[in-house]
Parts: sequence; structure tokens; C-alpha cells
Amino acid sequence: MAAPGSPSVPPGDPVSRALDAVLARFAGAAHGLARRVGLAGDDVDDLLQEVRIRLWRALGTPERIREARALYVQRTVASAALDLLRRRRARRKQPLDDADEPTAPHAADRDADRAEFDAAVDRALESLAESRRVVVRLYLTGHGREEIAEMLGWSEPKTRNLLYRGLADLREALERAGITPRSGA
Repeated sequence: MAAPGSPSVPPGDPVSRALDAVLARFAGAAHGLARRVGLAGDDVDDLLQEVRIRLWRALGTPERIREARALYVQRTVASAALDLLRRRRARRKQPLDDADEPTAPHAADRDADRAEFDAAVDRALESLAESRRVVVRLYLTGHGREEIAEMLGWSEPKTRNLLYRGLADLREALERAGITPRSGA
């Protein structure tokens, strides 16, 4: 099942087959990490699905997915596991009667605004040249320049150049879409 708000990849699609192959290669390591951090059952399935989505969004093409370096996939698994644990912890801290509070509609508005913003960023990212799009997606998912250069097999100066130009292009695309930084933010 795809994550809410994510387009799905048809099962017979070349991208889906590439994702299946990469996940099969690293399933043992992913299950081991999941056990070490206390995930089991459905949580492991959720983790693998999240990794699948992240790889698909960051790499996009079957070729790039198949060529993903082990370090990149391992870090993606670790990052997705941490996010899953954080969401679980946040759910435990949230009082059960939140829906009765007068601020609940504001939370729904924030969620809708966030989903709209995420969709606008995805559209803006799609407008970037592929080499810049890949670097910017990796950067936005929390990877540093040196790490991105290593994952993609590029030099650090090439990666830095593509990242800075890609971020500038992304900023311009968002501004054209009417999304600008808040003053004081």
C-alpha cells in the first residue's frame, strides 16, 4: 500500500521491479535493524514501504534505483526507522482527547496546508533538470554534500555546484508558484 498522498507504482512497472530487487538485496539488513530498534510485525512492513517510497522519490528511475549504493540504502533504512520510532513516540505523548479540544480544526488545517505545500514542492522539484533534482531530493531528505557525492559517485565540487544551482532553481520555481519564505522565519 502506498503512503497517503503518494502516487503508487504499478507492480509490473520497471521502477517497481527495480525497487523490489534493491529491497530484496537489503531486506536482511533492514529486518536486523528493525529488531535492534524494537520494531516488529506491521512496523517492519511499514518501514520497508517507507524505504521503498523514499528510494522511489529520491532516485526515480529504474537505472538509478538499481545503481543505488549500499551506504545510501542503509542510511535510508536507518532514517526511515528513526522517523517511524519518532512518530510512534509522538502518538504515545498525544492525549487521547485531543479531538475534543477547540484547537483540533487548526491541526487539520495545518495538515492540509502541509500536504498542499509538499505537493507544490514535489511539482517544483519535477521542473528541475534531472541531475539537479536528484541532488536536491537527497539534500532535502537530510543527506550532506559529501555523502551525496559518495552515493552518486560524483566529485564533491560537482555535487556542490549541482546542489546550489538546483536549490536556486527550486526557490525560483516555488516563487513562481506563489510560495515565498515568511519574513522573520
